[in-house]
Amino acid sequence: MAAMRRGDTLVVPKLDRLARSVPDARHIADQLQEKGLKLALGRNIHDPEDPMGKMFFNILATFAEFEADLIRMRTREGMAIARAKGKLRGKQSKLSEKQQRELCRMHATGEYSIGDLAEVFAVSRPTVYRTL
Repeated sequence: MAAMRRGDTLVVPKLDRLARSVPDARHIADQLQEKGLKLALGRNIHDPEDPMGKMFFNILATFAEFEADLIRMRTREGMAIARAKGKLRGKQSKLSEKQQRELCRMHATGEYSIGDLAEVFAVSRPTVYRTL
């Protein structure tokens, strides 16, 4: 949560920085109220006792959740398009196919320890274990 406390007020620049969903935002606001803290959204102080303040808070939380959902949807769509074009292949192996075969061959001889193989191929021990 990107927030700053000033005295008895918790200042949050945008509501989507406080919570991911409307119920989550309501829960956090209720917890702050129980602790005697006020919530400032930008320059406006949220008053949970005022019906208009409560309604405005819920509307802002709804739009913040909607915006987060749109971002997630667009990200998934973009990744699906990139995957379809073959541009999203995940993390690439540190060793080429030829190096992997050589590493396995060297390990099979029994002459090299995992640490030796890691040093020879300039990779970490976990990379050697994954390759084997």
